[in-house]
Amino acid sequence: MQRIRKGDDVMVVTGKDKGRRGTVMHVLPNGKLLVQNVNMIKKHQRGNPQTGAQGGIIEREAAIDASNVMLFNPATGKGDRIGYRTLDDGRKVRFFKSNNEVVDA
Repeated sequence: MQRIRKGDDVMVVTGKDKGRRGTVMHVLPNGKLLVQNVNMIKKHQRGNPQTGAQGGIIEREAAIDASNVMLFNPATGKGDRIGYRTLDDGRKVRFFKSNNEVVDA
């Protein structure tokens, strides 16, 4: 089970985007994440007339390491550490360490 999954609301804890929040759009297999509107880069892209792609300078998200983000806890309003717990019905779920609230409903 992964600590951070697609669709999670995360907060950046270190780097140039420290303090920013965003939603995880994609989890890469090398331990990196694509987070919406975080770690934006400018990419010089060549146009392709066959596909109709416009050339120029586009702005897009670059990958950020999963160790640089924490899951956002709406109860505390801050990033929080994650633990794992097995419920009575046998499901393994993530929970916030600060208030023991279950993340996966």
